[in-house]
Amino acid sequence: MKKIFKILLKIIKWFVIILAIIIALLYIFGYGYLVRGVRVTYLTGHKTAFLEDYEYFDNRTIEKGTAQPWKISKGYNKVPTTEKLNQTNKDLGTTSFLIIKGDSIWHESYYDIGSETAMTNSFSMAKSIVSSALGKAIDLKMIPNLDAKVIDYLPELKGQYAKDLTVGDLSSMASGHSWVEDYYGPTSLTSQAYFKKDIRELILSLGVDKKPGQKFIYQSGDTQLLAMVLEKATNMKLSDFVSKYFWQPMGMEQDALWQLDHEGDGIEKAYCCIASNARDFAKFGKLYKQNGNWNGEQILSEEFIQKSINPRFTESPQYGYGWWLSNYQNKQIYYMRGHLGQFVIVIPEDDLIIVRLGHLKGLQTKTDPHSEDLYIYIDEAQKMIKQK
Repeated sequence: MKKIFKILLKIIKWFVIILAIIIALLYIFGYGYLVRGVRVTYLTGHKTAFLEDYEYFDNRTIEKGTAQPWKISKGYNKVPTTEKLNQTNKDLGTTSFLIIKGDSIWHESYYDIGSETAMTNSFSMAKSIVSSALGKAIDLKMIPNLDAKVIDYLPELKGQYAKDLTVGDLSSMASGHSWVEDYYGPTSLTSQAYFKKDIRELILSLGVDKKPGQKFIYQSGDTQLLAMVLEKATNMKLSDFVSKYFWQPMGMEQDALWQLDHEGDGIEKAYCCIASNARDFAKFGKLYKQNGNWNGEQILSEEFIQKSINPRFTESPQYGYGWWLSNYQNKQIYYMRGHLGQFVIVIPEDDLIIVRLGHLKGLQTKTDPHSEDLYIYIDEAQKMIKQK
């Protein structure tokens, strides 16, 4: 028995030594972020980023001001969710589902970890907020216009076409930047940006190798680069800028958290990762539905909003400046969208906002830029409203 015990100890000892060598080599050759990725993702039982992962990263607070709670409709929750919506919410792990009619919450359902105050990851819905911040910086004349050159703020930007890149190209995803979008590859640029400790260095290591402003190619790196421009142009941390010009004047009910690459002087993961709640995310839908006006104050120019919710490229009608676009049911629809099916959907013709947060998104095909669950949320919300 003692002999077996000694053999087991020796095996454990060598396993620990080999593991330590592997980890050391990963750090030596620049792959140390993989250790962080494994710890945060796989060792918590996940295969990709997840709704509560902000708890495992450094964050900067987006401070609220005086709260302006949503009005509650007289018909609040009087109509039950449809059978199809119930099944979809169950199948895709919905945590929050809101229907806002006019300026009031008409329906509100929470499941699993969801609640009125539960904070979950926005993922790429943050891109719409960063684009809004660009619009505000233009309104404040901190940036002259959408044609402002990125290189004027980041002279270290490299690549054959670096001097041609504009902030508008970044907001509309037409940068020509050598970023490759991949959410599941452990060594992908997206994974590196998520887990590395210096996103600025990562972004600036890439070049603008194709002529910008030619076509839409969805790239998270574009939004991150835009955030770096905003830092320089405003001389503020992005979280502080969003707090001052959006979170506070719009009366968000809670502080939010924005993930950083590292604490202290780290930069926000601007392409994703604002932890907030469904009610507060919905207010960006309301702001855009109201053409930037909030309680009589023009928070964001109508001109910029109209630019944002219309396609830049006729061959890519699914995207404007920071917002996804659809003409489903022959109606103008624009929405914020994030990994795993986070949505803030605006249908101005119906005076309607739909918010869905959750663990999974519906089927995404190569022939349709919108996932199938988007249509379900719209259809079933409309069916419910017709029953009132």
